[in-house]
Amino acid sequence: MPQFQYDQLNDMHIDVLRELGNIGAGNAATALSTMLMQSVQMSVPKVKVLNFQDLTNILGGPENIVVGILTHLHDDIQGMIMFILEQKFAHVVVNILLNKEINDYTQMTEVDYSALNEIGNIMAGSYVNAISSLTGLKINIMVPSITIDMAGAILSVPAIELGMSGDKVLYIEEDFIGSSESVRSCMLLIPEMDSLKLIMERLGIEI
Repeated sequence: MPQFQYDQLNDMHIDVLRELGNIGAGNAATALSTMLMQSVQMSVPKVKVLNFQDLTNILGGPENIVVGILTHLHDDIQGMIMFILEQKFAHVVVNILLNKEINDYTQMTEVDYSALNEIGNIMAGSYVNAISSLTGLKINIMVPSITIDMAGAILSVPAIELGMSGDKVLYIEEDFIGSSESVRSCMLLIPEMDSLKLIMERLGIEI
């Protein structure tokens, strides 16, 4: 039997993923509000199945500097989550969380990187908890790793993983809206195909 591919997802599957994104975004907004000690709202997530090659254009081109936070999923669900954040996101979070002023990623210290990594851990946990609570599946996440580099270089890591599942990716985009700033977050949800099928089956959706 041919292996299921991301580009075989239909509108119903996308609607389910969008709802998971909505719940995960709400969880993330609540967690970030607590951590940053200010109100954080989230826009309605945009969920798309994209050609992997198109991602670099969405992210501003292969040479655009972005923040990549990668974590792997294990137990009942195998795969990875990668957050790709604008530099502005990193600056705003570090400025608020550590009460310091940075305007360029070259000014960031190891402490700043650690703070951003913890944000990524919280965001990944928010989405994983949403999936777990709705499906009853046990999902754990590995300690995330963080890189600030050109978009093309950062995307080369999940590209290797995606080579096993075709050239499509589940892309979720949303805006974090704070008291004075709005910054974009992009997430690549990359479950292994058997794991994606299991998620849909637990939600009563054929795939």
